[in-house]
Amino acid sequence: MSIPSALWNPRPVRLLEGERVYLRPVSAEDAEGYYQMLFNPEIRRLTGTRQAFTLEEVRRYIEAKSGDRTTVLLLIALRDDDTVIGDIALQDIDQVNRNANLRIAIDSERHLGKGYGPESIKLLLEYGFGILNLHRIELQVFDYNERAIKAYEKVGFKREGVQRGALYYNHRYHDSIWMSMLEEEFRERYGVE
Repeated sequence: MSIPSALWNPRPVRLLEGERVYLRPVSAEDAEGYYQMLFNPEIRRLTGTRQAFTLEEVRRYIEAKSGDRTTVLLLIALRDDDTVIGDIALQDIDQVNRNANLRIAIDSERHLGKGYGPESIKLLLEYGFGILNLHRIELQVFDYNERAIKAYEKVGFKREGVQRGALYYNHRYHDSIWMSMLEEEFRERYGVE
C-alpha cells in the first residue's frame, strides 16, 4: 500500500513539540550524525564518556534501542530549521516500580545556555509522567557540570545525594550527584492534574 503524495510530509516526525525545540525518534539515517556527536570533546567530558565507538557500533546501538521497551531515545531538534542539537533519553524504564533514568546531551556550545536543555527535559518529563505513567525519574550529573545542575534544578529536580569519587576522568576523581523528581512534584510545579 502506498501513501498518497498529498499525505506525505517530508519534515521529520515530531513526537514531542515545545516552543523552540521538538523531540523525535532516532532512525538509522541518523547514525552518522550521532557518531560525530559521540566524539565532541565537550560532550565526552560532561558525560564522562571514555569509550571510543565505531560507526557500525553506533548503527547497532540505534537499531537495538528502537526495539528496546526499557529505553526512549530521542533527538533534540530546533523547530525553526530541524537542526539536531543533541539527544535525550529515558533509560532503564522499570514499569513495576514506575521509575526511569534520564540523560541529555546538547551537541554544541552555541546551543548551550539558551534554555533548549530545560525545555527538552520538561517535554520528556511530561511524556514520562503523563504517557508512560512513571512515578519517579532520576539522573546522575558530575560535580563539574554546573550548567547541567542548574538546568536540572530549574525544571524541578531535587538533589538526593552524592557518590564521592565515582568518576575518574582527566587525571582526577569527581563526585556524581544524584537528583530526582516524583510525579506529584512535576504535577504541582507545572499545574498538571
